[in-house]
Amino acid sequence: MFGKSVGKLFTVCEWIMKLAYVNILWFLFTAAGLVMFGFMPATVALFTIVRKWLLKEIDIPIWRTFLTVYKNEFRKSNILGFILAVCGTLIYIDFQFLLSTEGITQLVMSIFLLIIACFYLILLSFFFPVYVHYDLKVFDYLKYAVLLGALNFHMVLFMLAGLSAAVFLLLYVPGLIPFFSAVSISCVLMSGGVYSFKRVQKLQMKARVAG
Repeated sequence: MFGKSVGKLFTVCEWIMKLAYVNILWFLFTAAGLVMFGFMPATVALFTIVRKWLLKEIDIPIWRTFLTVYKNEFRKSNILGFILAVCGTLIYIDFQFLLSTEGITQLVMSIFLLIIACFYLILLSFFFPVYVHYDLKVFDYLKYAVLLGALNFHMVLFMLAGLSAAVFLLLYVPGLIPFFSAVSISCVLMSGGVYSFKRVQKLQMKARVAG
């Protein structure tokens, strides 16, 4: 009994160290790309490792995997990051412009922009899970992320709730930020992504059987 307890405690400590290690790598590699160019490939590398863990590939070489993905995905991930940033900036500018309007114009534009912002939020929620799970063309990542999120909108809500809880905890205990900030967020989003991938796969199998 005592041996089992020690074994479980050792496993927990090992996972805490792994999570902290990959989170520190994310900070270091993001900084290595001067933040602007390092954020996207570092985040893709982080999600790649978290995905493998969730799929029971627990013995992967963390450093080698992170470095390889970072280098291989540097260009493509930054192109997509630029597209996402432009889309987000345009939505923000439109909302600012909306403040200067009034009457029916403001009402119509508000509804339109809220719908666009909702789809953008879905896109952000599923972008990285889709990116590390599928091998697609550049713009297909954006399309698949939106479609997958729309098909699993309930999961988007769960993911946002999980993110809110994680952010609240990090703000309440700021000392956790250097060790568990990015990895906790990636675990929430990737868990939702893996669940959605499996759900879509089951629906596709049922459709084939029915057909």
